[in-house]
Amino acid sequence: MGSLKMEEMSLPTLFEQARKINLLATDSAVDKETLRKGCEALQQCEEMISKLGLFSTNETKEDISTTNLKYILVPFYLAELTEKTGYDDRIEILKASQAKLKEFISFCEAMELVPEDEMETSVLGRQNTAVDKRAKKIARFKRQRAAESKLLELKERKERRGRSTRASALSTPVDTGDDDVLDDDGEEEREAWLTTISLAICKALDLMEMLKKEEEMLSAIKDKQEREGGIEISQAVLEERAKTVEDWHRNAAARAQYTKAAVPITCATFAQDVLEGRAKVSQAHDHKHQPLMFGPASLVGGTITSERERIAAQVFQPGHRLPTMSIEEAGLKEMEMMNTWQEKTAKMIEEANSSWHNDKWKPRAGGGDDDEDEDDEAAQDRARAFDDWKDENPRGAGNSKLTPCG
Repeated sequence: MGSLKMEEMSLPTLFEQARKINLLATDSAVDKETLRKGCEALQQCEEMISKLGLFSTNETKEDISTTNLKYILVPFYLAELTEKTGYDDRIEILKASQAKLKEFISFCEAMELVPEDEMETSVLGRQNTAVDKRAKKIARFKRQRAAESKLLELKERKERRGRSTRASALSTPVDTGDDDVLDDDGEEEREAWLTTISLAICKALDLMEMLKKEEEMLSAIKDKQEREGGIEISQAVLEERAKTVEDWHRNAAARAQYTKAAVPITCATFAQDVLEGRAKVSQAHDHKHQPLMFGPASLVGGTITSERERIAAQVFQPGHRLPTMSIEEAGLKEMEMMNTWQEKTAKMIEEANSSWHNDKWKPRAGGGDDDEDEDDEAAQDRARAFDDWKDENPRGAGNSKLTPCG
């Protein structure tokens, strides 16, 4: 806590020190001495808050100043640190932590900070069904995620404003909007602390349910140990677990001969033949392309003589299918396909060049100029008849009823 003693520190300094310890304990494991110092600092904060009379039961959240809002979190932080202090007398630690959580939630209810659905549940005290509990958990989780997102947004906004203020201070010696910036900072600070309290309420409700279940479980174990004796029950539990494990292994060994997996097909060509019906799984086949074997060098490089060695050599196998041919083999395969295609193309071109449509036109046998003259006269007759018909039927004559004045 620095060179100063806790009694000599101010309330803001004590709170910040305890808050740092709480954040450190939340993110990673800390030693018991640090946890003890954090609990002592928070207890000192509680005493100072009580002496100063910062809060009153007649007030609401609107009556509390922005500077004092953060001290509402002192019981919550104390409950979190108390729960992490140790496991020697776990039941007493759980009770002390739950008492602080109840104190924190009750004060937040008086300050009108707890959501309405949570207040209704606590006031009525009814037994919720599984569906109601699930819906309440989902709603609480959504509120927690919204509060975390809001805090992140406020933090980013504050950092952007700080960078903008520093940049403007470097460019201009006098700032004209200092009052507005201070007002914005005060509003954002109040919003940030209210959001932090809302997030702490969600965590406190979840933590209290978890601690209550843990206390019930430990109390039941303690009662059973007191009734039957701790040593005897522990030995009985161990013997029962050992018997269960032995039975499981015995049954697994008996089932192993019936549940042995078939040897996998590692040859892609043979697998394709099996899928298309040209071969059967039971047939013996030669692996043209053996897959790469991963594992201990002593097993992979040597001769595998037993099933145990084969399984040990296949421990470190890749999770993807390995290629069934090399790049050179794939290139030769493509070259063969290209040669076949070129041969077929050349054959088709040769057939097309020698086909009938390239032969010159030859007149029909027995034909002559008389046939051409007859065709020309018939065409002229048809043209004259069509001209006569067009003279008798002018264009649009049949559409007179469709015109507006027809």
